[in-house]
Amino acid sequence: MIQAADIREWRTHDVVDAKGRKIGILEAVYVDTATDEPAVVTVRTGPPTRRRLVFVPLDDALLGPGYVQISYSRSLVKKAPSIGTDDILPAEQEEAIFQHYGMTYRPGANGERQLARR
Repeated sequence: MIQAADIREWRTHDVVDAKGRKIGILEAVYVDTATDEPAVVTVRTGPPTRRRLVFVPLDDALLGPGYVQISYSRSLVKKAPSIGTDDILPAEQEEAIFQHYGMTYRPGANGERQLARR
């Protein structure tokens, strides 16, 4: 498992898919609020005038020299839920991230968010 302190050191490094194709630049880390373990990252993509942050789960991610390799295809990531580079993730949009990647969304017992930015 990638530790929270480790992944934060990789901000601004390339994010690549399983075939080594660059997707974008690692921007921020979101942890699972139940475990405080890194769960999702945002990846800065797009041309300079149309940049956005797409969400990518970290399951099966690998760290390499200057990059983070994720287990999802570049095409799937490019279609993932996104926010503007100056925006924050609204609570009501969290579930869409999990659905996009075929994962189960588990909010807290009282409806608390599953993700928190670190």
